[in-house]
Amino acid sequence: MSLEIHEEDGGASGARSATKVMSVSGSGKRGRYVRQVTGRHNDTDLHVAARGGDAAALRRALLDAAAAVAATGEAPEDLEAARRAVAAEPNEAGETPLVAAAERGHLGVVVELLRHLDAEGLAAKNRSGYDALHVAAREGRHAVVQEMLNHDRMLAKTSGPANTTPLISAAMRGHIEVVELLLEQDDFGLVEMARDNGKNALHFAARQGHTGIVKALLEKDPQLARRNDKKGQTALHMAVKGTSCDVLRALVDADPAIVMLPDKNGNTALHVATRKKRAEIVSVLLRLPDTHVNALTRDHKTAFDIAEGLPVCEESCEIKDILSQHGALRSRELNQPRDELRKTVTEIKKDVHTQLEQTRKTNKNVHGIAKELRKLHREGINNATNSVTVVAVLFATVAFAAIFTVPGGNDNNGLAVVVQTTSFKIFFIFNAVALFTSLAVVVVQITVVRGETKSERRVVEVINKLMWIASVCTTISFIASCYIVLGRHFQWAAILVSLIGGVTMAGVLGTMTYYVVKSKRQRKIRKKEKMSRRSGSSSWYDNTELSDTELNPVYAL
Repeated sequence: MSLEIHEEDGGASGARSATKVMSVSGSGKRGRYVRQVTGRHNDTDLHVAARGGDAAALRRALLDAAAAVAATGEAPEDLEAARRAVAAEPNEAGETPLVAAAERGHLGVVVELLRHLDAEGLAAKNRSGYDALHVAAREGRHAVVQEMLNHDRMLAKTSGPANTTPLISAAMRGHIEVVELLLEQDDFGLVEMARDNGKNALHFAARQGHTGIVKALLEKDPQLARRNDKKGQTALHMAVKGTSCDVLRALVDADPAIVMLPDKNGNTALHVATRKKRAEIVSVLLRLPDTHVNALTRDHKTAFDIAEGLPVCEESCEIKDILSQHGALRSRELNQPRDELRKTVTEIKKDVHTQLEQTRKTNKNVHGIAKELRKLHREGINNATNSVTVVAVLFATVAFAAIFTVPGGNDNNGLAVVVQTTSFKIFFIFNAVALFTSLAVVVVQITVVRGETKSERRVVEVINKLMWIASVCTTISFIASCYIVLGRHFQWAAILVSLIGGVTMAGVLGTMTYYVVKSKRQRKIRKKEKMSRRSGSSSWYDNTELSDTELNPVYAL
């Protein structure tokens, strides 16, 4: 079976008329059901019956449609399909008979249509975007809303333009019976649903001053008072724009703390009421214990500043008097202690910045001094190493020459004359030690690459010890050569030279050794003291990059 609906134009004398023709075809037969359409939106006879509340005329129209189908000999289920198609047919305004009947509250017509409509027909919307339940809720048709919810309770979740729910429309219009009915059916969060701008049913009811609806919504969900829209406004912000003090009290009784909740611009309910010139609302708000009369908006304005910016009129003068009686101040008067504190903080910041800058300069100077000291230290080490190199070469030269100019002379074979004497043996051994020690020092000085001050100093310490050995060996070699040259007749002179040399070298080496040990002991003591000070607190010395070893005397022992 197939259904086809189209229009046929006709009429006379310039009058506009048309007929709706439903062609029913099936099993090789074809029938025609013709209906007259009238009115500005080309309403069918079902629309006319629905608007007039004539349930009998509606049933006759549906029977005529069924009769046209029956003439084709179709099955009973095809008759019901024809009734559904006719019952859900919209006019040019997109309005179905069910929407027309629901808007006017014709319960009998709605009941009759519900018998023949499927889910798609129930949810059909007019060109404004509202379905039948939404229209009935907006117009306060309690009986129609109840009947439709009994038929399909999920219809309450439908939404119109800007995501407007039936609950929001009923609350906006003040239809408390419809609101209570919808809240009874609400087990899927209908009370929390909001429009695209974030406003829920409580926002609109509070703005319009519908106290009963506000109380019903808060009884369903007390936390609804804290919900805000996309501008950050709560229902209290909306309520103080109106004139109902009862709505204000109902909201505050549900949650006293909302009186100081700001919107995105920092406006509390007191700021909004002052801007709207609601003197009575301002008076009620200021009597609440949680209201702060000198609260600031984001642009640093108090309620008194807003009142002074209003045009001069009776309401603005009254609001200023009320605010003054409750200790309201201008923002500039309120900020005097804050300005002083800001000035003090600025001065402290300036002083701290000056001190930090001075510290930075001091550290820079200390860094420069440390750099100069390291430079001088490195130059001193270089000079010392150069001097040691020259002395080592000199020692090696003397020792090398002494072996070829042996004291006492050589025989014809080139052998030393006094080779068997103890003095010569001592001379030969210590002369060789002095030679090789000096050569070792020269090799080290030539080979080692200088770069790190601490490492250079350690090398110098080792070299100095080697030069001590070379000096002692050279001294002993000289004394031994004296015994060889002077012989037995002048042995007293050799002994005298030995005493002079031994005392001199022993005194020098002993004194140097004493100072080396003393310096190392003092260095350990200072290091322990510095570690104990650093464990308690840090000081600017940590940034000077001067180590304890770099502040020691330049000589390396």
